[in-house]
Amino acid sequence: MRISKILTALAAGTMLTATTMAAQAEGKLNIYNWAGYTPPELVEKFEKETGIDVTIDTYDSNETLLAKLKAGGGGYDIIVTAHTFIEVNAKEGLIQKFNPKDLPNYKYLDKKFVDPSWDPESQYSLPYQWGTTSFAVDTAVYDKPIDSFETLFNPPAELAGKVGMLKGGSDLIAMAELYLGVPLCSEDPAEMQKVLDLLLAQKQSVKVYAGAAALRDQMVSGEIAMTSNYSGQVQRARAEKKTVQYVYPKEGVIAWVDALAIPADAKNLENARKFADFLLAPENAGALSNHAGYANGSAGSEEFMKPELIEAPELHVPEGIKTEPMKTCSPAANELEAQIMTQLMQ
Repeated sequence: MRISKILTALAAGTMLTATTMAAQAEGKLNIYNWAGYTPPELVEKFEKETGIDVTIDTYDSNETLLAKLKAGGGGYDIIVTAHTFIEVNAKEGLIQKFNPKDLPNYKYLDKKFVDPSWDPESQYSLPYQWGTTSFAVDTAVYDKPIDSFETLFNPPAELAGKVGMLKGGSDLIAMAELYLGVPLCSEDPAEMQKVLDLLLAQKQSVKVYAGAAALRDQMVSGEIAMTSNYSGQVQRARAEKKTVQYVYPKEGVIAWVDALAIPADAKNLENARKFADFLLAPENAGALSNHAGYANGSAGSEEFMKPELIEAPELHVPEGIKTEPMKTCSPAANELEAQIMTQLMQ
């Protein structure tokens, strides 16, 4: 499945002429983003063009970000979060409308991301990067064919005790649901008990529950030999260690978009809008992809992406493999997920 087909699955649901916002703005910009997700050279370019001083703090799960926002936001002007959290954050008043369609570089946005299902009028967010979630294996440790999540959740002897898992509950549970044939965001206690039982049985083989960047580093170092992770993190790991292989299980992969949004209490709104516009420019979007290893939402950015990234197997889901878009779970489903994570991490 090529990039355009994943976009369709995910997004179903006054134009100026400047290429970038005017330079020499004054002030600061505070960003909260995933670890390793913001290219330092791109930040330096933005600072040089605008005169804005950028500070970046990082987190390791969507749940950590949501907790930070609910606790008062931390003084951030830009956040990057999974598309499934945009609707939740908007309903709870944690993010504000900033009318992306008014940005000069909005003209470059891929049409598949205009008015997406998670932000129907494109008022609260812009796509930052997008990809899939599955798992990877070090073929130097285990080289047998893999076609199912069965290998991840019931590891063979060669991989037992060498498994890493994403610590975020939404990621962890979604993969278990996909493997078991349970609907994502299930509200059925009996179905979710099966999910818990599966994860508890797997736990004896798990060496670490951690964030995506940490799991990538541990795959490269050899501390773990199999891990759940995001496609871009695996692509970056494979660039350093050629025996790392991203798996496309027959049950499918989880598809997602990370979206840029502005917290309700942002102090530097105009600077946040400038940064959002800056990232939409194809050259900058391409640089973002080159750093993080994911696809982006700007049409024309492939011209600025590395050829090896454009053809990377982690960016192209094979024909016949299902892509299951992440969903925004109901409060009832979220409560069941929270109960599972509490018991799993005891």
